[in-house]
Amino acid sequence: MDFGPRLRHLREQRGVTLTALAADTGISVSTLSRLESGGRRPTLELLLPLARAYGVTLDYLAGAEPTADPRVHANPVVRHGVTLIPLTQRPGAPMAFKLIFPPNTPADDTPTPQTHEGYEWLYVLAGRLRFVLGEHDMMLQSGEAVEFDTRVPHWFGNPHPYATEVLSLFGPQGERVHVRARSRS
Repeated sequence: MDFGPRLRHLREQRGVTLTALAADTGISVSTLSRLESGGRRPTLELLLPLARAYGVTLDYLAGAEPTADPRVHANPVVRHGVTLIPLTQRPGAPMAFKLIFPPNTPADDTPTPQTHEGYEWLYVLAGRLRFVLGEHDMMLQSGEAVEFDTRVPHWFGNPHPYATEVLSLFGPQGERVHVRARSRS
């Protein structure tokens, strides 16, 4: 259905006259009539009050196709026993992953710290995560987060008899992935 007939259908379906719609939207009766007949092209200034008056989206008024499937179709990868589920797919941009550490992963929980370019933020969704960063060795609980420069030697694992789930945000170029609050000055 084209734009004009769609507008007329909406108005008639709701039992509204052009005069009443003009009063509700602030658009003149002649402009509304020309929009419905196709004699005038719609502009954003005309579409916004019409969408508001009819209680529909701009996409619906414009006859836009439905949005494509918004789900992320992740392809999990298993590395050293840890399942990595990519949550983003933009190359070169910060990346998000869900990490699932099975119980006692890695089997040998002797830390072997690694370094690489980037900046990472980890949030423990469930379970506990052993986290080694430089000289610090700590146990992160569910609900705790850390952020760190990945050029500092780091390692993490799950030495516990239950699974641990972690959300990871990683900036490959070293950009920080957190937002700092502004001070009240």
